Amino acid sequence: MTQFALPAFDLTAFVTATLAEDLGEGLPGGGRDVTSESVIDADARFSGVMDSRDAITVAGLPIAAAFFRQLDPAMEIEILIEEGARVAPGTQLMRLTGNARGMLTAERSALNTVQHLSGIATMTREYVDAMAGHATLLDTRKTIPGLRHLEKYATRMGGAQNHRMGLWDAAMIKDNHVLVAGGVGPAVARAKAAGVAQIICEVDHLDQIEPAIAAGAHHLLLDNMGPDVLREAVALVAGRVPTEASGGVNLRTIGAIAASGVRYVSVGRLTQSAPAADIGLDFTPL
Repeated sequence: MTQFALPAFDLTAFVTATLAEDLGEGLPGGGRDVTSESVIDADARFSGVMDSRDAITVAGLPIAAAFFRQLDPAMEIEILIEEGARVAPGTQLMRLTGNARGMLTAERSALNTVQHLSGIATMTREYVDAMAGHATLLDTRKTIPGLRHLEKYATRMGGAQNHRMGLWDAAMIKDNHVLVAGGVGPAVARAKAAGVAQIICEVDHLDQIEPAIAAGAHHLLLDNMGPDVLREAVALVAGRVPTEASGGVNLRTIGAIAASGVRYVSVGRLTQSAPAADIGLDFTPL
């Protein structure tokens, strides 16, 4: 099976917890797949094919394989498509052969994961394409609790780069921080004095650019600015720090925003609003 590893993500724990939730472990009468146990012989075997029903960008196949292997370690699994690949409708993604009960019990957890992650990767790729080579697409922290590492992995498979992973790896000074600190300059200065290695500062108005840079910001987030204002902001920054456009970004607007001269464009809807990809799994008794 394809090896899958992400920093700070425990694949075995994720698979175990997800299956336990579906099986109702710890609940009265839980801990079993009632349907499969009552309908399918314990030694029955299936072959199965997972395929795409739409054009998608693929993400999550090695995780799906881990669900099946958890319930049948001897299951034969062939992953047919590389992560991040774009495929046409009807493309076979995975073939598997093994214990029928194990396949049926793992099916929904495996499909949910691949559909969700491929949905994110597919939407991300649409945004990257719409940018036409201008700027770099970034994701955000608008992720489902507990799934951040997987969802940010999926945006990478779609062609984006990750923004900060959490609250720990960069300071993100936004309007509420500025309000309490008494201004953009004092807020950035406090973060710099604290020894923060990476300071991102949101600016809502052009007159905030100079105080933020002068105080030591490493990266400016230009919030809710249209393309004309963004071009003016980029000219004022003059390459001194990276610039990022954020807010009001969708497939209709991202092309002009990316072409304004900013280095990055961040989009929360990549992880917040991506629809699940249409992926199926069909079984044949052996």
